[in-house]
Amino acid sequence: MAAALRRACRGVTARTKRSVPPLSCSQQSLSSGRGLLPRPRPLPFLLLTGGGYLGYQHLKGRSQQEDGTPPHLANPTQAPGATPIAFLCYILSVSTLRPLANRVALYRSFPTRLLSRVWGRLNGLDLPTWLRKPVYSLYIWTFGVNMQEAAVEDLHHYRNLGEFFRRRLKPAVRPLCASSCLTSPADGRILHFGQVKNSEVEQVKGVTYSLENFLGPQKRSSSSSSSFKDSLLSSPGNELFHVVVYLAPGDYHCFHSPTDWRVELRRHFPGVLMSVNPGVARWVKELFCLNERVALTGQWQHGFFSLTAVGATNVGSIRVYFDQELHTNAPRYSKGSFIDRSYVAVGNQEAAGGGVSSAGGVSLQKGEALGEFNLGSTIVLLFEAPADFSFSLQPGQRIKVGEPLGSL
Repeated sequence: MAAALRRACRGVTARTKRSVPPLSCSQQSLSSGRGLLPRPRPLPFLLLTGGGYLGYQHLKGRSQQEDGTPPHLANPTQAPGATPIAFLCYILSVSTLRPLANRVALYRSFPTRLLSRVWGRLNGLDLPTWLRKPVYSLYIWTFGVNMQEAAVEDLHHYRNLGEFFRRRLKPAVRPLCASSCLTSPADGRILHFGQVKNSEVEQVKGVTYSLENFLGPQKRSSSSSSSFKDSLLSSPGNELFHVVVYLAPGDYHCFHSPTDWRVELRRHFPGVLMSVNPGVARWVKELFCLNERVALTGQWQHGFFSLTAVGATNVGSIRVYFDQELHTNAPRYSKGSFIDRSYVAVGNQEAAGGGVSSAGGVSLQKGEALGEFNLGSTIVLLFEAPADFSFSLQPGQRIKVGEPLGSL
């Protein structure tokens, strides 16, 4: 019985081989799962999976709120799970990830320095003449740029995006307030201002950063018992004040000297390049201390004065006109390091790019062009003044170069 069954199977196999023609190349590819069969596309699957995950997180959060269950809080140093879903969720919607510490850790791990360098290269590529107007017009419409203030309104004049971002303004559109001792260094929005207390500065309402971490160590004689803030003050009757100006992508990208002062030191802090948008500044503590920045410190008529240009995503390039040695957003840097350049005792000479160098530093006049960003970013002023100094500002107000910040 078994022998008969084997003979029958061999007969069927032989007939099948005789009846089936040889496979062509395309048919062989089809049978092997390659060629004519569509290649697997993981993106729709990832989007579907990520969307489902986000929906689950959203429903979970709502159910916790209805039940009155407090949200889970993680250790701020805890690293997020390095999974494709976590990365995808970051790309789709950072704000939906929980907890906050994981959201911040994910954001900090993103290669913003590399992206900023790539963006800088793209900015330097010359656009064809026929493409300039459509590209710039889209940017103008998106960010509300006022081209009537530009020194050159013809969009075909700007060869690349970098030139368009750094466009100059007509001389008369930014008049200086002569009655104020301190004017705005840039066009933008006032994020925060006030008196510095306990050596902590508010980057936005309720979120602070360390003054010492922001400026770095200072070579000033002070008693060991005094605070870092007190070590900056030259007179016991004075106080330390601060103001933060946020430059949006559609704003004028150059910054100017806010007063008559003397720059003694440039300190460059390499760092990450996270967004300085107010929304991000609310949930990243010490954001201004983490980001790359260039701090100019010196003296004005009332004592200590500093202007710090803080970099941001796609704004790795910070330029100071009188300092040609400054190079920001380098591919490699040592975390927590800084590079100093002293302008004291350089001899009386004309500084490269503007300003006048002397044995005491680089002298700047109020309203003088000082430097520029590649896109939008933040300017932080820290200055010593008599205790009766008062700001003429409102939180969140729009401000322009040359408009008053406060008075005595």
